[in-house]
Amino acid sequence: MYIADQTWPELGDYVAESSLAVVPLGSTEQHGPHLPLATDHLIAEALAREAADRTGYLCTPTVNVGVSPHHRQFHGTMWVDAPQFRDYVESMTRNLAYHGVDRVVFVNAHGGNVQHLREVGRRLRDDGTMYAIEWMWDESIPDLVTDLFDHPGPHGGPKETSMIMHIARDLVREGELEAARDDGVVDLGDEHLREHGARTFYDAVENSENGVFGDQTDASPAAGEELFEAATDQLVRLLSWLDDQPIEDLLAPAHVDPQPGSRR
Repeated sequence: MYIADQTWPELGDYVAESSLAVVPLGSTEQHGPHLPLATDHLIAEALAREAADRTGYLCTPTVNVGVSPHHRQFHGTMWVDAPQFRDYVESMTRNLAYHGVDRVVFVNAHGGNVQHLREVGRRLRDDGTMYAIEWMWDESIPDLVTDLFDHPGPHGGPKETSMIMHIARDLVREGELEAARDDGVVDLGDEHLREHGARTFYDAVENSENGVFGDQTDASPAAGEELFEAATDQLVRLLSWLDDQPIEDLLAPAHVDPQPGSRR
């Protein structure tokens, strides 16, 4: 159920009986010459909305701009600084707690958001507000990704290209797939831009002149559909598992015994 399509009276039965919500988050950032800047938030929203439709759980509007300063050299990339992103997401999620939601899945499609969503989840859990966890679509189906693509790429590669071909094919510049591959980096090795164990780069443009990695010519709508269905299935399973857990088992455990001050 998409919250923004409902009226407030229509949401009454949901908040009286259910306590789970999904929050999609992505980015608005460069994804090479072949994919739109909307790639991440399109994927996040499509997966979250589909899982919510299949399960009946509540889905919020999408957070479209994330922590993306490492893509800032490319035209059009938008970002918010990490502290402001964390505070915004935390504040928005606390809105849900006010309405009785006590568990949230952040349906994330942007790697730059991961550590910050984990921090927000920790804040909300540590003060007893709710249990909120980050879920990244491709990390839920790693074996399928490696089975489908020899060079999936961490950014703008065939896995994301295939997903957008499935979700919004008209936004893929299919005539640019070879250029994306040839002008980018097909295989980002473990030692790329590292010296003596230290990462020597901060921004995507330092790794790839056109901002993307992998072999984009391996992408296809069929692969995108397979990825989408598999990831949606994993998300549905996660939501079902989370809904079944007693909230006391999800919140922060108590201090080990003896409790501080218990013998005073």
